[in-house]
Amino acid sequence: MKYILLFAICITVISCSEKVTSDNLEFQLNELYENEFSQDEPGGSILIKKGKEIAFLKSYGLADLETKEKITENTIFNTGSISKTFVSNGILILNERDSLSLDDSLSKYFNDFKNKELADKVTIKHMLSHTSGLPDIRKVRENPDFYLTAKDTANFAPLKQADSLNFEPGAKFDYSNPSYNGLALIIEQITNKPWQDFIKNNIFKPSGMTHSKITNGSYPESGVAHGYDNYYTEGDSIYYGSYYEYDYGEVPTFAAAGNGGIWSSVLDLAKYEEAIQNNIFLSKEMINESRTVFHPKEWSETSAPYVGYSWFTGEHTLLKNKSNFEVDFVYHTGSQGGFRAFHIKIPEKNILLVGLFNRPLTDFRKLVLNSITILEKNNWLDKAQ
Repeated sequence: MKYILLFAICITVISCSEKVTSDNLEFQLNELYENEFSQDEPGGSILIKKGKEIAFLKSYGLADLETKEKITENTIFNTGSISKTFVSNGILILNERDSLSLDDSLSKYFNDFKNKELADKVTIKHMLSHTSGLPDIRKVRENPDFYLTAKDTANFAPLKQADSLNFEPGAKFDYSNPSYNGLALIIEQITNKPWQDFIKNNIFKPSGMTHSKITNGSYPESGVAHGYDNYYTEGDSIYYGSYYEYDYGEVPTFAAAGNGGIWSSVLDLAKYEEAIQNNIFLSKEMINESRTVFHPKEWSETSAPYVGYSWFTGEHTLLKNKSNFEVDFVYHTGSQGGFRAFHIKIPEKNILLVGLFNRPLTDFRKLVLNSITILEKNNWLDKAQ
């Protein structure tokens, strides 16, 4: 569930003088990903779209090393922290229905904070944008398995015992997993149903996300990739060996919480993005606000903020070519157990890149940037929609 800040990178693109075909585009992208994945190991699924046109869709490797089941475009993976965008959108749906206000303080929903003044200061906006200042005092390092398989109540409870804030709400950015456990609990309070059911009915169904699941007691049993890792430690030494399962498949509550509970396929995440663009479950104004940098008046950092309501934005990569243009990104990434994920939108070019993987990536940022470079070389960034 770690976040990864992307794209503060400048890359040089050498333009091709020859006319490049779609076949060459697919060949180049496939070569890029084949160098990353082996067909007899855990791998992943990648989708790249320009508007409604799919530029690239391919899967690599095995969903299950024991059964040798192959990954397909319909295989579901745990999306890690991309789940936070669903919880955020659930909150925004309730806001548009006047069931809550983004300026509501936590004290309106939680009356059991040890220091009530903290709950009075922190608003839903602060939680959505990781600017709450609430300290994450969970003892994750001492008991990582517990917090990875704990539900929202257990994950959020330690924050209620905080004596003080790390900073005044809105003053700084501090990525917070348990904030999204708290937001999921707010959804449950207002709707009187599990947040998972609210997301299914109000986002999955209208978006046509027929393969996606949210765990709330039972681990997905079919069509799902198992997560793997090959990282070992021995004393102070780190080495890499054979892959072992790292997805807590035997624990029903793995990823059942609001900070990482969504399981989806690349095709379903593409449907999710299409529903966002077509304002299926939120208004255009609310979508734009959620994907615009939230800049609190209390901000005290020297660097500018770069997060909206869950979505990272405000960063760019400069592609230097004959047109010398800048490309901005709206994105979220995910990392949980053996799963990795990215969901990246280039709004001005109407390009979407989605990647879901059941093993760590060698160099995540390089893989994404090389994909974009190939698109640029093949004239897909400026291709007519």
